[in-house]
Amino acid sequence: MPDDITPVLLCGGNGTRLWPLSRKSYPKQFAQLIGSESLFQASARRFAGQGFAAPLVITGDPFRFVVTEQLAATELAPRAVVIEPEGRNTAPAVLAAALVLAAHDPQAVMLVAPSDHVVPDAAAFRAAVLAALPRARAGDLVTFGIAPVRAETGYGWLELAPGARADATEPQPLARFVEKPDAGRAAAMLAAGNFLWNAGIFLFSVPAILMAFRLHAPDMLAAVQRSVQGAVADLGFTRLLPEAWAGVPDISIDYAIMEKASNLVVMPYGAGWSDLGGWQAVWQESGPDSAGNVCSAHATAIDCHDTLLRSEAEGLELVAIGVEDIVAIAMPDAVLIVRKSDSQRVKEAVAVLKARGAAQATSFAVDHRPWGWFESLAVGERFQVKRIVVKPGAALSLQSHMHRSEHWIVVAGTAKITIDDQVRLISENQSVYIPLGAHHRMENPGKLPMVLIEVQTGAYLGEDDIIRYQDDYARK
Repeated sequence: MPDDITPVLLCGGNGTRLWPLSRKSYPKQFAQLIGSESLFQASARRFAGQGFAAPLVITGDPFRFVVTEQLAATELAPRAVVIEPEGRNTAPAVLAAALVLAAHDPQAVMLVAPSDHVVPDAAAFRAAVLAALPRARAGDLVTFGIAPVRAETGYGWLELAPGARADATEPQPLARFVEKPDAGRAAAMLAAGNFLWNAGIFLFSVPAILMAFRLHAPDMLAAVQRSVQGAVADLGFTRLLPEAWAGVPDISIDYAIMEKASNLVVMPYGAGWSDLGGWQAVWQESGPDSAGNVCSAHATAIDCHDTLLRSEAEGLELVAIGVEDIVAIAMPDAVLIVRKSDSQRVKEAVAVLKARGAAQATSFAVDHRPWGWFESLAVGERFQVKRIVVKPGAALSLQSHMHRSEHWIVVAGTAKITIDDQVRLISENQSVYIPLGAHHRMENPGKLPMVLIEVQTGAYLGEDDIIRYQDDYARK
């Protein structure tokens, strides 16, 4: 419907505070941290239904197929998926979304929301959005403020104007934004009662936000306009023009617009919210038991208190005995152990690993691709063993390698194999050899996932040793 609110879901960010489960190659919004769906899927569902249009998603190139696959699993179709050439923080992303919407619906109302938040009561939050809608349609910029439940130092805060009520059910006048405070300042703001947490969620009309950019960030507006005007369609995605995007500043919407705007109001919300910004937040939102413990399916706590134990590795049992205030996360290629009270320091570990050149700092052993995924099972000098899973109907690119040959052994399903000018079907327990330099491709013609073991041998085994000749996913 033309009058519906268009959710704009921001899918950038690296999620390093939830390492090792969240990494640059597959950040937290796509992981199942709380419940049976990813945070991104839960966000899309939260803003679906009466009063809301199909979502517009802003993401990066590596995640475009993850976005569409996860939306398809929720049976939600996006209005558009806009690909940023590179992350430039929230202000350029919001502006690009507004310009894309303006081309089709100049009066659209947009709800900007990060895709990695937890909102337990989706109906209550939708009601708060609809309560703020008249002010957005009237030209105000609405930000959402969360009723604080503790002296949080990890969030920015919002100070209400004199006479405004923190428990109001309609938008209130806002005095100012407050940077992330120290512990003493946070305690004082909590006690004062006229401060809210800054959720980073906004509601406004396209004309109102475009006018705000004209007034407060005209140079950014010009650059992003060029990038949107030069955008190209690619397999259903909208790719912004990289040359223009390269000149866009890296700045948040708070700094670029909200702290300067005079038509800003805040919608208070008190029914529960978390940005899941660290492992302590995951522990809180996961519902600790009577001893304060949260354990995954393959984790066991014996005589422990206030712990978060998660085993994310198949066949790996995690056991803790007699510990307190501990987060332990076990992955196939990395283990994190940290005091829960120090869990915000996880970014320090990521920085140390990056400096050391450890792949685990940014990448998983499992590598998600448009056609499925693969993982390394064993790596040695001049050889590597992988498990490859190809989705039904999917196909890898027609490709060749300059430095390695490959052996493929099908262990589940049937593979359609192309090697130079020969095409054949390989069934379970059958194998094939791919000589160095041969043009080759694998496809899954079946209705179930196809699994094979790949053994690579050669002088160089990097993922960049691929020459693509034909690709269903338009990868270079």
